[in-house]
Amino acid sequence: MTDSPVLSVVVPVFNEAATVREILARVRASPVGKEIVVVDDGSTDGTREILAKESGDDLRVILHERNRGKGAALRTGFEAARGQIVIVQDADLEYDPAEYGVLLGPILDGRADAVFGSRFLGGPHRVLYFRHRLGNAFLTFCSNLASNLNLTDMETCYKAVRRDVLQSITLCEDRFGFEPEVTHKLARAGARIYEVPISYSGRTYEEGKKIGWKDGVRALWCIWKFGVLRR
Repeated sequence: MTDSPVLSVVVPVFNEAATVREILARVRASPVGKEIVVVDDGSTDGTREILAKESGDDLRVILHERNRGKGAALRTGFEAARGQIVIVQDADLEYDPAEYGVLLGPILDGRADAVFGSRFLGGPHRVLYFRHRLGNAFLTFCSNLASNLNLTDMETCYKAVRRDVLQSITLCEDRFGFEPEVTHKLARAGARIYEVPISYSGRTYEEGKKIGWKDGVRALWCIWKFGVLRR
């Protein structure tokens, strides 16, 4: 064991002034020993000014001068991470940092190299878009066909991965294609992957949800690219 924190929480942020202060408070309240790495991906809505007041010994802020996408922000955060385990935390309050212990359990007890938090294994969730649920199920189904995994929620934000495993794979997707890319590259690397149930408080587009149908098309391409062509 080293003196590094148990957990690095990597938070990609783009125009989340309404929620970023609250999510950082919730992350800080989690009892797990951690560092927080926030990557602001070119925000223009006042998010950067909020982050300047939030940085401290437990929180580092890295700035992208222009918007490059969630995947690019995560790569920056992963490179800076010092924790033994890295977890992705969106800044929009959809995922609950109080559940970090559930995600870390299978890694800390030696069973897993990566843990995906599934929104569809029975945890409480806000009832929202049926077509989004169908799209997620379709993408997960296609991903499972290509990877031979039996995931229920490939597109989940909550992915906890041992840092040495995460930094052993090369990631390149700049936007939401990160999700299928990291899934297939972890599978191809032979990582032991677990799923655990998590809660989910989804938001509407009026509340700031950003993912759209074009990202679904890109995800399909990434499944083909990383799961079939590069097998």
